[in-house]
Amino acid sequence: MEDVDEPRCSQAHADAILRVLEACGFEWDGEVVYQSRRKEHYQAALERLADAGHAYPCACSRREIADSSMSGIEGPVYPGTCRGGLKGRAPRAWRVRVNREPVCFEDRLQGEYCQNLEADIGDFVIRRADNLFAYQLAVVADDQEQGITHVVRGADLLASTPRQIRLQRLLGYVEPAYLHLPVAVNEAGQKLSKQTQAAPLEAHKPGPALVAALRFLGQKPEDALAHAKGAEILVQAIERWSLPAELCKARHCTV
Repeated sequence: MEDVDEPRCSQAHADAILRVLEACGFEWDGEVVYQSRRKEHYQAALERLADAGHAYPCACSRREIADSSMSGIEGPVYPGTCRGGLKGRAPRAWRVRVNREPVCFEDRLQGEYCQNLEADIGDFVIRRADNLFAYQLAVVADDQEQGITHVVRGADLLASTPRQIRLQRLLGYVEPAYLHLPVAVNEAGQKLSKQTQAAPLEAHKPGPALVAALRFLGQKPEDALAHAKGAEILVQAIERWSLPAELCKARHCTV
């Protein structure tokens, strides 16, 4: 359960997510793991990076960074102000050092993807000013401990992958194989989510949403399957799973 951003999460929300997943027929091995209860693991990874000289404390505020940096793929690129030390200032966050060497990987759908972290992102945060651990470090530590070999997720996270690979390489972790699927968006190009007022999944009636998702991914489920239980729909989906050529190789597809 990715609840590392604790102020924005609650147990009620987590329970609702699990109910919907269970209704859709998804299964998980053993007890559900919560990121908010794994802080010591993330701290250990941070300390390894710091001891090796790959991570350092940063005193810069967001305003300072915005005022003194270039624009990258996700906003201001950190200019490396605190790389050489804090100069008497109090630390706020922790960052990982990057360099100009491109980080490339072969996505199973999107093809080769490369990113120059120094030019596109800058030294990125792994522990925030509010002492919460960043998503990038948390998922890398989690994947390593759980023995994850393949990651399948939305292409909205494609640009995050080079940062995760950077961390994996610095920590000596195994690099999973990645597959980034197109993300369903509305007519305005916005990802379907609560923030964009998309209709929520209904735990008591998951069939229509599952069938719509399978069609979006290039499968051709029968209309009657929408009335089946989630687990039954997934059985057929698994049998028919492939990477069809007609599945758009893009970050987003409009529905």
